[in-house]
Amino acid sequence: MPMPEWLRLRRSNEQPVTDEAALWTKCPSCGELLYRKELEASLWVCMRCGHHFRMSAFDRISMIVDGDFVEVGGEVMPGDPLNWVDRRAYIQKLETARERSQLSEAVVAGFATIDGSPVALAVMDFQFRGGTMGTVVGERITRLFEEATARRLPCIIFTASGGARMEEGMLALMQMAKTTQAVQRFMDDGNLYVSVLTDPTTGGVSASFAFQADIIIAEARASIGFAGRRVIEQTIRQKLPENFQTAEFLLEKGAVDMVIERAHMRDTLLKVLDYTIDRRRISRAIMAVPELTVS
Repeated sequence: MPMPEWLRLRRSNEQPVTDEAALWTKCPSCGELLYRKELEASLWVCMRCGHHFRMSAFDRISMIVDGDFVEVGGEVMPGDPLNWVDRRAYIQKLETARERSQLSEAVVAGFATIDGSPVALAVMDFQFRGGTMGTVVGERITRLFEEATARRLPCIIFTASGGARMEEGMLALMQMAKTTQAVQRFMDDGNLYVSVLTDPTTGGVSASFAFQADIIIAEARASIGFAGRRVIEQTIRQKLPENFQTAEFLLEKGAVDMVIERAHMRDTLLKVLDYTIDRRRISRAIMAVPELTVS
């Protein structure tokens, strides 16, 4: 699959890695020392144990789309509505997050094609403030659903979040209701919504648009839940299973529709799009003919 032009330009501006230590990465699961170029070629999946490293939004989009990606809501930028200050001012934290992730916010949203099929696509990035959802994330997600509704396109969202952004207080929590309503309007119009839960998907994102989809896919071995494991154990005073809040545990309990290895994610999305969109078109055609309408 060719690299999108916008990603090629971005990478051409990156500084070459000269530190020998930076060329290698240790797998947090099995401890294997991995050569970064080989790890990148394997889609950031450990070649020894299959551990799925967290991916940047840009790498994720490059893995999924055919080529061009037209961003939506990129002009919407975060402010400091509460004038938040603790050890560092919120504005300073945002500047650090931008430098580290090369993103303007914790989600990138826009339109692209997957094997020729046009889709609305949003990808969250845990590198930007832990993927937390503030006013800008909520606005970008909402705009994507509204634009997708107008274009009658399926919407795919890759989630990765630690929850609501505390520096924006109640305004961040309000994004749960805002995005939930946007999803509902989108689905009421008969459009397809697919969510892909990646590691980690927690807090306000898991309690809103992440679990509202027609089809919920979880990436293999992803950590998915609302509250943290320790908080739950202390609350219910019980020991939880070892695999609690993993993608595989949620599949076993019926909370997600499928668990997919990263290498098969693009092909799986193509199958979902082919299967569901064709059948929705047939259903709309049938419903448009009065004598075939089922009461």
